[in-house]
Amino acid sequence: MINNTYLIKEAKAWIKRRNGPDEVVRVIPDLKTNEAVLSYELYIAYENDPDYLGRILFDAKGYWIYDGEVLTIAEQEQLARFIINYVETY
Repeated sequence: MINNTYLIKEAKAWIKRRNGPDEVVRVIPDLKTNEAVLSYELYIAYENDPDYLGRILFDAKGYWIYDGEVLTIAEQEQLARFIINYVETY
């Protein structure tokens, strides 16, 4: 069972890109995943037909893996950090 809270609803993350313009990414939790893994779907934000960027999965120990081919390691790390450190604002 995962004991970390992480991101529980859709949010937008700003990523800095080395090659090309910086990007805002929609991070959408997949609430249908099993208890052993948390999964987050990643899309370009603010587009009618957004590009799919892949997904990030977290295991019960907080380790993550990127499932996709679009993001660099630095961009993956930025999104993983965003998800782990996300704090809901009201």
